[in-house]
Parts: sequence; structure tokens; C-alpha cells
Amino acid sequence: MVTMFQEDNGTSSVASSPLQVFSTMSLTRPTLIPSPSSPFKDLKPEERGLYLIHLLLTCANHVASGSLQNANAALEQLCLLSSPDGDTMQRVAAYFTEALANRILKSWPGLYKALNATQTNNVSEEVHVRRLFFDMFPILKVSYLLTNRAILESMEGEKMVHVIDLHASEPAQWLALIQAFNSRPEGPPHLRITGVHHHKEVLDQMAHTLIEEAEKLDIPFQFNPVVSGLECLNVEQLRVKTGEALAVSSVLQLHNFLATDNSGHSPSGDSASSLPLSNSGKIDRFLNAIWGLSPKIMVVTEQDSDHNGSTVMERLLESLYTYAALFDCLETKVPRTSQDRMKVEKMLFGEEIKNIIACEGCERRERHEKLEKWSQRIDLAGFGNVPLSYYGMLQGRRLLQGYGFDGYRIKEESGCAVICWQDRPLYSVSAWRCRK
Repeated sequence: MVTMFQEDNGTSSVASSPLQVFSTMSLTRPTLIPSPSSPFKDLKPEERGLYLIHLLLTCANHVASGSLQNANAALEQLCLLSSPDGDTMQRVAAYFTEALANRILKSWPGLYKALNATQTNNVSEEVHVRRLFFDMFPILKVSYLLTNRAILESMEGEKMVHVIDLHASEPAQWLALIQAFNSRPEGPPHLRITGVHHHKEVLDQMAHTLIEEAEKLDIPFQFNPVVSGLECLNVEQLRVKTGEALAVSSVLQLHNFLATDNSGHSPSGDSASSLPLSNSGKIDRFLNAIWGLSPKIMVVTEQDSDHNGSTVMERLLESLYTYAALFDCLETKVPRTSQDRMKVEKMLFGEEIKNIIACEGCERRERHEKLEKWSQRIDLAGFGNVPLSYYGMLQGRRLLQGYGFDGYRIKEESGCAVICWQDRPLYSVSAWRCRK
């Protein structure tokens, strides 16, 4: 991975990422860290990045071993070097520092709950941040394009089409699908979209947008809102009817089902290893329920990362690579002073990092896994892989070129698409059909 380091005059120069260097270094030897009185401001970005990485690893080791006094000393150093408005590694380190501190605080549940007692969830802000992620990154644009292409190809000739969106928060995907169906040589089908989301106002807004577009194009259309979290979802709420050709779209949702019921917490990590594929409870039940609906196509987008290790050290090492790449994407496209960039980094990536590092048991929901594992899970649930079409992949690559997203690329892996930043896999898109 290559990191862009921005100089004080606002220009950018390319330098080797500290992460490239740290992967070849011993993690057991003592780390030489300047004293707090050292002139940190005189450090070159690469040197500071290496200090930050070593400090994070040192701190995580102390947290895992229960050496909280040493962990506290490392956190003090991290706070001196990291910054949520600095360069890539300073910003990344700021959120990992916060996550490690939260992990320590969770050892005292009363203290942790008291410090977070006044926090509230703002639905409109959550939707706004997701929209900023859509705008700043090409990831969801490519995901939606590939998903829609797979749906269109599988629904050729169908007169009644039902699409289930397992996290209906972004109408842009379905606006494009409605327009694509309208352009079919045989004419559009009767289209019904079922949107699942835990906030009614989000579904109301989506319904208004999609119905307005369908009426403008004179397409027979229905929107079925289901106000529910996925874990509470009753498949009967989806109202799948006989004679409909069914498609299911899951964007960044399935990993939430990998959370175990182990609710205990200790700074060192889960007491048990990660569950084997064959004993994954909630995800197996959910996939079996979807299989029971007999969809013609199911398209799954997930983070292509290994963030579901049983120890905090495993997860920190893996997630440090991933989020450094994501923050690096922003460094090359968005000014450091951008408030919208800071919102995405704090409210989206920062919260994911916190969940990966600070939480355990059923509370740890950001359990991202690699495409290979998802393929095994979905295959075991009775689905067969549908290779994404050459035309779909070509459209995805053209989208990246057309938007000027230098540094991104799409690689094909066993008929699936993996979206990368430089050589770092970030997200995967795969299509599936029921095996009877």
C-alpha cells in the first residue's frame, strides 16, 4: 500500500507507508519511543507513523496481558503523536487509541456506562454519514452497479419481479434499477421492492423517492416497508408471493450475524476461539430462511477483511491495515480540513474500529471476514455461486475510471468482484442462486 503524506504547504508527496515497514519488523523487541519532552514536531511523517504503529502494538499487548499501568503510559504517548486532523497515520492512530482506551474502560462496566450514559443515536446524522461515505468512496457505487447488473441478467423475461433490500437506506441503487428495467426491450416488469430498516422515517423517504420515479416512468411499482432489525426479522413480513421472481440484496449486513452469545468481557479477549463455520448459529439460520424463499439471485456485498479473530491483537493487526487503506483513500481525494471527511472517519470508521477492538461477545458486531469464508458459509446454506458477468465487471471498472478514482481497482476472484485500494482488498461482491 502507498500512503500520500501531505506537507504543510498543502501539496502531496508519495512515500512508503509505515505499514509496509512494520510488517517486516519484530513485534517482540523493545520499541524505542521518544520521551514526552522530545520534539515530536520535528519527526518526518514516516518516522512518526512507525512510532504510532509500534505504540499501538505495544499498548495492545499491555491491554491483552492486563498490564493496565503500562497500557496507560502507552496511551499517553499515543495521544501526543496522534491527531484526528493530522496525516493518514495520525488520524488512524487517534481512533485506534480511543478504541484501546474504551476496551480498558469496559473492564469496569459501571464506569463505562456512566461515561456513555448521555449518548444518543441521531437517525438523520447516521443516514447523512452513510450518504457521505457513498459520495466520497466508489465502493457502494460499484456494489450497486454489480448488484443491479446481476439482478437484471437473472430477471430477463420475468414479468413480476420482487427485490428485497436487507438494509434499505440508499435509494440511488433502486432508482438506477427502475431506470434499467424501463429500458428493457420487452418492457419493464411489475416491480415490487421490499425495504428492511429499523427506522420508519428512512423507509418513508425511500418510498417517496422510488414511487415518484416509477410514476414518472409509468412503471407498475410497489414499495413494501418493513420496520425491523435483521435479527428480529420475520420472513413472513417480506410478503413473498407465488409467481414472483425474487432477488435479495445484502450490503454490509451479514457479518452482524456472526456475533456470538458470549457476553463476558475481559481486556485480553474472548475466552473461546472463533466459531467454526459449521456451528455459526444465527448466520446459518438466517441464510437458511433466505434459501427457503427460493430467490433467483442473492447478491452479497461485505468487507473483505479478517476482523473476526478471537484475540484483540489479531484484530488490531488486521484492522490496522484495512483502515489505514480507507483513510489513505480519503487523504488522496478530500482536504484534511473537510468537516465531512472528519464525520466519516469518526462516526463511521471510528465506530467500526471501536467495535472491533473494544467489544466482545454479542456486542462485537463488526465481524468482517474474507470472501473465501463467506463463500463457504453461503455454499453450506444451499446456494451456488453465480459468476458476475464480464459486462458487469467492465462497467464497474469504467465507473472507477469515469469518476477519476485513481488507486482503486477491481479484481476477479472465483467469479466474484473484490474492490481494492492499491493492492489491499477492501470489499467483495458475490452473486448466488439456490441449489435445489
